[in-house]
Amino acid sequence: MAVKTLISTTDLQQLQQSEQVAIIDCRFSLMDAEIGEQQYAAGHIPGARYAHLNRDLSGPIQPGKTGRHPLPDRDTFTNTVRQLGIEKDQTVVAYDADTGAYAARLWWLLRWLGHANVMVLDGGMNAWQADQLPVTKTVPGTTGTKFEPTQSLVKSIEAADLLTTEFQITDARDRARFRGEVEPIDPVAGHIPGATCLPFVDNLEAGRFRTPETLRSSFIAAGLSSTEPTVCYCGSGVTACHNALALLHAGMPEPILYPGSWSEWITHPDRPIAKGE
Repeated sequence: MAVKTLISTTDLQQLQQSEQVAIIDCRFSLMDAEIGEQQYAAGHIPGARYAHLNRDLSGPIQPGKTGRHPLPDRDTFTNTVRQLGIEKDQTVVAYDADTGAYAARLWWLLRWLGHANVMVLDGGMNAWQADQLPVTKTVPGTTGTKFEPTQSLVKSIEAADLLTTEFQITDARDRARFRGEVEPIDPVAGHIPGATCLPFVDNLEAGRFRTPETLRSSFIAAGLSSTEPTVCYCGSGVTACHNALALLHAGMPEPILYPGSWSEWITHPDRPIAKGE
């Protein structure tokens, strides 16, 4: 059975008319943590509820131990899912402003709880508005649900196992950050030794995900295996989920996420750091 990854604006509109669907607005900016919620208040897809990356889709930061967006506690996130009004087996569509980077984080987290019926809106809010589809300021009410997690559908890896893994490690950050030439966010520049740079923005063309065939060709050209899983990391475990979604959209094996990513890796002085290509 194919893994659900993306949904178009047209298909989402049809889904709204034919069945109940939980729509979650994940707009966010690393430069301004409140702008996403402000954008939601100014106008969102009808029926959508808002999930904040820092508050809802991440756990507390532990200085010197975790990265910038550690995974939330599983029970805590289960309660968040209930408060978002998501029912067991219900279709969930996550969206953000455009790239799908933050929406992909929710997509991965729901699959982490065993919820398979979740997709990211291709092109996000920008695509929805470009298609002149309805927008509202009305915030839907919710009384919470009885959502219960089941067996996880995703794979993850800890920092201690990265240097001995047999699988290809990929970094979703841009090439300048990967090479260690610049580092605008984290205190140390560089990348995990042995990693390949696989910028998440390369998954997109004109604001939408590239076709599965095109993505698959680019992944194979980058040296990724079509039969073995790829380890995905980024700065804090968010855009790595974008790569994970793109890999599955391309028909590649279920990826392995390093949730702590670079910002966690550098908290331990004994972990090696590479620079350049």
